[in-house]
Amino acid sequence: MRRFAGFLRRTPLHPQWLIPGRDAPAEWLRVNARGVVLDVGCASRWVEQALPPGCTYVGVDFPSTGSVMYEARPTVFANAERLPFGEQTMDTVLLSEVLEHVRNPQSALREIRRVLKPGGRALITLPFLYPIHDAPYDFQRYTCFGLQREIEGAGMRVIGLKHTLGSIETGGLLACLALGGAAQRSLLERRVSVLLLPLLAGLIVIVNLAAWMLGRLLPDWPAMVLGYQLEAEGND
Repeated sequence: MRRFAGFLRRTPLHPQWLIPGRDAPAEWLRVNARGVVLDVGCASRWVEQALPPGCTYVGVDFPSTGSVMYEARPTVFANAERLPFGEQTMDTVLLSEVLEHVRNPQSALREIRRVLKPGGRALITLPFLYPIHDAPYDFQRYTCFGLQREIEGAGMRVIGLKHTLGSIETGGLLACLALGGAAQRSLLERRVSVLLLPLLAGLIVIVNLAAWMLGRLLPDWPAMVLGYQLEAEGND
């Protein structure tokens, strides 16, 4: 089933087909990561393979979620709000799709600031318009302005910020996720609406392809995005 789901993920039949794969974030890491790289919320450690030569990888994950939900293989299990590392010991800190799951995000950001060396860089990605996931460990979403406020409040400054998916594709993604979620509930609850599953699958394909095409023809609207990708440095 996992192999089939992995294959399906690469086709418009999958509700999350419009989400960019790992190639784009891997290239982002190759450009921005250097030195000792701390990956907070490392899960399967896929980041380790994307780092440029010469980097030293350190992975951290939270015990109750990393080991149970993601079969994480960290260097050490720890809480992002209390990192077990000394001050100014990391050249790069990565926080990829993690900040929304932290109970006290400002505490985690201050910890990142503490362990970063002078001139070090924090690389952060997080969703904005995306359904609740990893329940009950999903606590917040940020606009780009709220995210910048949190970064500055932790003693860092934003040096790069962009969104990760255009508005048309984001709208299509949300529609597909709603259709996929309804299909899943129909199956789990054994409702008569399971008879509509072929129709829902067809709609997912149509919406995916239409959003992909229109996203390349129409101007972007930055008020509606999937999430953000951010680079920050400490205020020395």
